[in-house]
Amino acid sequence: MHKIGILTSGGDAPGMNAALRSAVRVSLDMGIGIYGIREGYQGMVEGGDMIQELNWDSVGGILQRGGTVIGTARCAKFRTREGRRRAAKNLVSHHIDGLIIIGGDGSLTGAAIFSSEWSSLLEELIESGEIPEDSAEEHPHLLFVGLPGSIDNDMYGTDMTIGADTALTRITDAVDIITSTASSHQRSFVVEVMGRNCGYLAMMGALASGADWLFIPEVPPEPDTWRDEMCAALKAGRDAGRRDSIVIVAEGAVDRDGNPITSQEVKTTLEEKLGEDTRITVLGHYQRGGSPTAFDRNLGTLLGHAAVKTLLEAKPEDPPQLIGMRGNRVESSPLLECVDSTRKISDFMKVHDYEKVFELRGEGFQNTYNILQTLLQAEPKPRKANGDNYRIAVMHSGAPAPGMNTVIRAAVRWGSDQGQTMLGVYNGFPGLIKGDLKELSWMDVRGLVGLGGAEFGTNRSLPAEGDYYRVARTIEEQGIDALLIIGGEAGYEGAYEIYRRQKDYPNFQIPIVCLPTTIDNDRPGSELSIGADTALNSIVWAVDQIKQSAVASRRCFVVETMGRYCGYLALMGGLATGAERVYIHEEGITLHDLQDDVDHLVTGFSGGKRLGLLVRNESAHPVYTTDFMVRLFEVEGKEAFDVRQAILGHLQQGGNPSPFDRVQGTKLAVHSIDFLLDRLREGNPSQVFIGLEGGKIQFTEMADYPRLADQEFGRPKTQWWMDLRPIARVLAQPGPGKWK
Repeated sequence: MHKIGILTSGGDAPGMNAALRSAVRVSLDMGIGIYGIREGYQGMVEGGDMIQELNWDSVGGILQRGGTVIGTARCAKFRTREGRRRAAKNLVSHHIDGLIIIGGDGSLTGAAIFSSEWSSLLEELIESGEIPEDSAEEHPHLLFVGLPGSIDNDMYGTDMTIGADTALTRITDAVDIITSTASSHQRSFVVEVMGRNCGYLAMMGALASGADWLFIPEVPPEPDTWRDEMCAALKAGRDAGRRDSIVIVAEGAVDRDGNPITSQEVKTTLEEKLGEDTRITVLGHYQRGGSPTAFDRNLGTLLGHAAVKTLLEAKPEDPPQLIGMRGNRVESSPLLECVDSTRKISDFMKVHDYEKVFELRGEGFQNTYNILQTLLQAEPKPRKANGDNYRIAVMHSGAPAPGMNTVIRAAVRWGSDQGQTMLGVYNGFPGLIKGDLKELSWMDVRGLVGLGGAEFGTNRSLPAEGDYYRVARTIEEQGIDALLIIGGEAGYEGAYEIYRRQKDYPNFQIPIVCLPTTIDNDRPGSELSIGADTALNSIVWAVDQIKQSAVASRRCFVVETMGRYCGYLALMGGLATGAERVYIHEEGITLHDLQDDVDHLVTGFSGGKRLGLLVRNESAHPVYTTDFMVRLFEVEGKEAFDVRQAILGHLQQGGNPSPFDRVQGTKLAVHSIDFLLDRLREGNPSQVFIGLEGGKIQFTEMADYPRLADQEFGRPKTQWWMDLRPIARVLAQPGPGKWK
C-alpha cells in the first residue's frame, strides 16, 4: 500500500474527528502517508485542494470538536460511472490505494461499488491517456475499510455507531430538563427525536429518561386504537399521582398501515381526549451537534486505530471489512454482509412486515423494548392470587456512584410487577444490621431514573465480627428471601463474608446478587461498572474547560482523577482528552519516567507548544504525588512553561447518571431480579455477582471472588482496558515514532 485516504460521508456524527485523529496518527506512526479527502465523495471527485496530505499536527486539538473537520456532503456525481472515473484518477495521482470511509450504509455501499470497478476504471483512464500506463500495475487494487458513523445506531456489525451515544445523551438531557418544567405545570410534552427508520434513540431515550409513552417504527400500533391506548395509560399515570406526561416519538414512527404518527397528531390527541396542556419539542439537529461524549471519543479512537491496522494487513482477495464494537472489544465483519443486513430492514419496513423488522433488530433491542413496556406502566400488574410472593431486599453499599438510584427503581418496579414484595434497606450494611428498611411501592421510586447520588443512603462500612449475627436476625425477622446488593468493593466484600459464614448462620442461605455500581470500574466479573461512564464524562467535561483556559499561556496541567488503585478512569479519561501522559498504579512511576516527561515538555514548549496535559490516578504512587510532580515540573521547566494541578475529586462521583449508566443499570437490575426469582423457585440459595462480559450479561459464583479479585488493591486481577495502553501511547506522542 502506498498512501491512505480518509473521508467522512453522509450525516455528520460526534466522534468522527476522534476517528480521523486516531487513523492519521496511527498511519503516520507506521510510516504510511495519509490524505484527508474533504467533503466526502465530492472531494474525491473534484480532486485538487480537496485532497490534502495530513501530518501529525493537522489533527491536533480536534478530539473534543463535534461534527467533522474535513467536512461531509452528498455527492450525486459519485453515483455515476463518470464521477467514479474522475475519483479514481484523483486517487491515483496522489498514490492513494487504501481508503477509510466513515459513514453509514449508503456511503459504504458506494465504496464497495467503487472498489469493484477499480481495475476497469484504471483501464479507461490509461486508454484515454489521463494516467500513466504503469498505473494499473502500481495500483492494482483499491482496498478499503468502513467505520460506522451515524447517530441513528442503525448499522449491522457493531453494537454502537460513532455518534449514537452523544445523540442519546442530548436526548436524555433535554427530556430531563423538560420533565422538570412539565411537572411544575402538570403539563404533557411530546418530544420528537431523530433516527430515520430506526427506533434506537427513541427507545433508549425513553428508557433512560423515564418517559411515559413511546412510538417507534419497529413496533407500530393499530391505527384505530393507538390514541385510546395511549390516553388510557397516561390517564392512569395521572390518577396514580404523576404530575407530568412525557411521550417520545421517533421521527419515522408509523401505525401498522404505514401512516405516519406525527408529534402534532399526538399533541392534538392528548388535548382533545384528555384536556391536557400539551407542548411539542422537536430536538432536531440538536442531537447531532456538539462535543462528543467520552464514549464516542474513545469509540472513534479505537475504531480509527483498528481501521489502519486492518487496512495494512488486508490482502486483495479479502472482502472489505466493517470495523465495529462488540461489547467493549473491536471486531471486524464482512462489510457487504453488514450493509445487506442493514438494507433488509428498510425493505421489510416498506412492505409493512414489522415482525421481521423487530426480529432483525436483534435480541438486545427486543429485550430492551420488553423491559420498557413494564417500566412504562402507571402501576404494577395485579398480584396473582395463586402466585408466589417473595420478600426481596435491595440495598446500596460502598461509595456513591451515579446510577445507584436507577438500579433501585428498575429492581423495585420489575419485582413489584411480578407480584413480589420489595424492601429497601437504608444506609447499606449498618441499615441491614439495625433492621432499618421498609416496603417499597411502585410510586416510591418515581423520579429516581435520572437522579444522581444514592437516595437510600450508602457507605463503605462492613459488619464487624459480632454484627453478622444481627444481620442474620434482620433477615429472619423481616422475612427476607433474597438480597440484591448494589455497590462497589464494600458490597462485594460484605457479600463474600456472608457467603463464607453460611454454615454458621443458616439464615444466610438465601440467593444474593452483587451488582457493580462504582465509578472506579474495579469489580471482578464485569468489564464495565455502573457509574464509570458518568465519571468519565465528568472528567472529559472538566478537562475540556481546563484545556481552553490553558492554551493562551503555555501551561502544563497535571490532572488527578479518582479510582483508588484502579487506573481505568485515568487511562480512559486520558485517551478521551488527548493527554500526553497517564500515570496509573498498575504501571507505577519512576524518577526516570518523570525526567523523560520533563524533557519532552521542555522540548515541546520550546518548539511552540502551548498546552501540556498529564493525567494521574490518585494512587499511582505513594511518594510521587500530584503535588510532587507539579513542583518537579515547575523547577525543571524553568521559563519554558507554567504548571498547575487540577484535582477533580468528588466531581467525578456527582451528577446525574449518563444514558449509558441508566440503560445498563436498568438491564442489570432486571436480570438480577429474574435470577433471584429463578433461584427462589428452585430452592437454590445461589450467591453471585453480575456483570457485563464481552457485551453480554453474565453471573459469576461468589466462590470465585478470591480467584478473580486482587483484594490487596481492590481491583480485578485481569483488567481488559490495559490492552489499550499501547494505543494511548502512540496517540500521545508529539510526533510519529518520537517515543519509541
